[in-house]
Amino acid sequence: MIEPVLHHIGGARVASISGRRHPDHDPWSRAVLAEVASGDGEDTRRAIEAAQVTFPAWAAMAPSDRQLIFIRAADALDRRRAEVIGLLAAETGCGPYFANLQFDFCLAMLRQAGSLAHAPTGQVLPTDLPGSRALAVRRPVGVVAAIAPWNAALTLAGRAIVGPLALGNTVVLKPSEESPITGGTLWASVFEEAGLPPGAVNVVTHAPGDAGMIAEELVTHPLVRRISFTGSTVTGRRLAELAARHLKRPVLQLSGHNALIVLADADLSLAVEAAAYGAFVHQGEICMCVRRIIVDRAVAPEFTARFVEKVSRLPVGDPRDPATVVGPLINEWALSLVDRRVSEAVSLGARLLTGGVAAPPCYPPTVLTDVPPEAEIAFEETFGPVALLETADGPEEAIARANASRFGLTAGIISANTYGALDLARRLEVGIVHINDQTVNDEPQMPFGGLKESGWGRFGLQFASEDFTELQWITLRDTPRDFPF
Repeated sequence: MIEPVLHHIGGARVASISGRRHPDHDPWSRAVLAEVASGDGEDTRRAIEAAQVTFPAWAAMAPSDRQLIFIRAADALDRRRAEVIGLLAAETGCGPYFANLQFDFCLAMLRQAGSLAHAPTGQVLPTDLPGSRALAVRRPVGVVAAIAPWNAALTLAGRAIVGPLALGNTVVLKPSEESPITGGTLWASVFEEAGLPPGAVNVVTHAPGDAGMIAEELVTHPLVRRISFTGSTVTGRRLAELAARHLKRPVLQLSGHNALIVLADADLSLAVEAAAYGAFVHQGEICMCVRRIIVDRAVAPEFTARFVEKVSRLPVGDPRDPATVVGPLINEWALSLVDRRVSEAVSLGARLLTGGVAAPPCYPPTVLTDVPPEAEIAFEETFGPVALLETADGPEEAIARANASRFGLTAGIISANTYGALDLARRLEVGIVHINDQTVNDEPQMPFGGLKESGWGRFGLQFASEDFTELQWITLRDTPRDFPF
């Protein structure tokens, strides 16, 4: 067990005011990894007030000084690669491949964030008023509440705080109770080492079941001006409703039920490899994962045979083993939910092609076909290693099937006709489409986000100013104005 995990507030590691702690468990062994401070609304208010105190000086810091902090933060994180990869396995069941993917994303994000310090922040606007000059100027909003999930803890917590910080805001981060270190206090320590002013990043951890009280304080507190949330659509809707009552703008990246379309002219070797990776990387616990594979009927028998054969051989087990593809699910509740939804689908008439029998703490890579539309797994995002196979008679039906979902996060199209696939991509009701690739892709500079019930707003450093700055109109007179009275 490592040392206790405490809040980071105003540059100091502090216990909860209540004195309470709770255990952070390893999802593979279920051993206690650390004792964690159990925060509440009062701890959250302290963090918000600390962020507000630091905001004016951080917003006014010279761009070159702010840039150096992000460069030093990247170097500080880079020196801790082995430690962080180990923590991701121990805290979230993340295998070496996906852990390194997260790590490299965060290094790139920090290095790119440094350049935002010198990015243009306004425009000169045309005006019809003689003797006037008009400017549109962007300015930081103030305190940003960042609420991050556990499933890609390092990346998604980093994404929630780095863009707002780079634009001159201060942040209060609420990590998931499943990842208080890799999705929370680790980031505070990295920025502390880089020389970030105390209070610019604050972290409040909490016990299972207490997320609601922390989130409510973050949304309703008058000093918080923006909310960044990544998580389920159910939770995001509640948060958005609360934010609307307080006239605050949230940026929401929510659930997905993502389709990979395999057309009749597809390279089936590519399609099988892409589908297996997209569905089962990080045991399917990524919002971008392939949930449905929609295959043209002409090639469905061959694709299905090859896909099922590959999936049935994917290694399952300890996330610390480099050979493991499918590791443990994050907790017992997650495992039981996957198991229940697969069992329900089979009881309603779905055919199980491989997997389907839980082996705690893991669930085997599973493929279902002929899933009836009333089965929960057919329409709800299910975080786990399960893929649904569907067939379609041609591209038009494939697009219609993909668009039938109420979610619209990401999709993939596998086709030899890339220009034709581009036309189809523009008709998909999703925020992201990858042609001749699967659905799990991200880069720090890209406009990441979904449509419909997959959220609103876009993450991505080049687009962060849309949500994490205020646009102010300023006019200047260089000659006296004549007034009518």
